[in-house]
Amino acid sequence: HVQLVESGGGSVQVGGSLRLSCVASGDTIGRYCMGWFRRPAGKEREGVATIDRNGTTRYVGSVEGQFTVSKDNAKNTLYLAMNSLRPEDTAMCFCAFSSSNCAWSEDAFNYWGPGTQVTVS
Repeated sequence: HVQLVESGGGSVQVGGSLRLSCVASGDTIGRYCMGWFRRPAGKEREGVATIDRNGTTRYVGSVEGQFTVSKDNAKNTLYLAMNSLRPEDTAMCFCAFSSSNCAWSEDAFNYWGPGTQVTVS
């Protein structure tokens, strides 16, 4: 059983930056796909970024060049660096763990953290 805990969310001004962290326990993230998702208030949860076991990354088009996903296998920690934040980036952000594949779908991810709120104003 994998447990994930996010941190690093908060309130920031337009144009500011945040770095989210997600610490995993129960398994080694380096062997699997990890992802970041977000859910704006009143909207569906959407995929933001994934990183597979080889370090290959993928982003949703709206954050390409703005967000960077990375991981530290030694620390079993996933990161999301968010720059040039805009009000539309306001959302609850979740990290997720997939023991199967890196498909761009929530169904591919079988463990989730409780989330951390990002507010941009």
